[in-house]
Amino acid sequence: MRKSVFVYSFLCYLAAIIGFSSCKKKEDKPIPAVPIVGNANVKFSYVYGASMLPWELNKQYIHSKTGDTMTFTMFRFFVSNIKLKRADGTWWAEPESYYLLDASSAASSNCFVSNIPDGEYTALEYTMGVDSIRNVSGAQTGALSLQTGMFWDWNTGYIMMKAEGNSPQSSTGKFALHFGGFSSTNNTVVVKTADFGKTLKIGKDNTPTITLVANPARLWHSSPGLDSISVIHMPGANAVRMSKDFYDNISLSSIQ
Repeated sequence: MRKSVFVYSFLCYLAAIIGFSSCKKKEDKPIPAVPIVGNANVKFSYVYGASMLPWELNKQYIHSKTGDTMTFTMFRFFVSNIKLKRADGTWWAEPESYYLLDASSAASSNCFVSNIPDGEYTALEYTMGVDSIRNVSGAQTGALSLQTGMFWDWNTGYIMMKAEGNSPQSSTGKFALHFGGFSSTNNTVVVKTADFGKTLKIGKDNTPTITLVANPARLWHSSPGLDSISVIHMPGANAVRMSKDFYDNISLSSIQ
């Protein structure tokens, strides 16, 4: 009988120790903090020519430099590798950051950047075009899918920008400017930076809209009119010059 009582007492003691140890482990295990993140919109708006009047597809414009009458029916381009500069000087880079923008609507001219760490930021960096690594990485998904029609199968590379439309100055009555090339003298990829001029808060309750303004008329800033060049379907000097003139003029318009 005494032996049974002893065994019973020992088992109770052992169970208590095990239970205490289990509780202690649970109490000591830290609860991971949920990071606070926010979002931001990087939006493109469009103007035309020196007048800087609003520009849109399927509307007739006269180019002040070349005198060409032109109606754009398509205007698409890639924006990639978006980064934000923190107030302490370090950079946050958006992972898998590739967008195909289309001037056909305001919604399709917007890069919605998500899961940005809560904090204060002072500048934006972005790439016009697609970086060289992705140009040689084969079939991809999302904005880089081959189904978008923005990839040259024959040349293994993305079409960084397409500008198409109608013009009586073109010998065919149309223009089709497809700018591509990512290496050496044919590089049409440009990295740009926009300084906010102030500290911008991004967080759970702060979703700013950063608006960049682009001017399609700048494609002809240092190039001849559509009677000379109305078709570009391969990398080369004309594609580099025209795309660079357009990219260089993109600037920060507002922050809301």
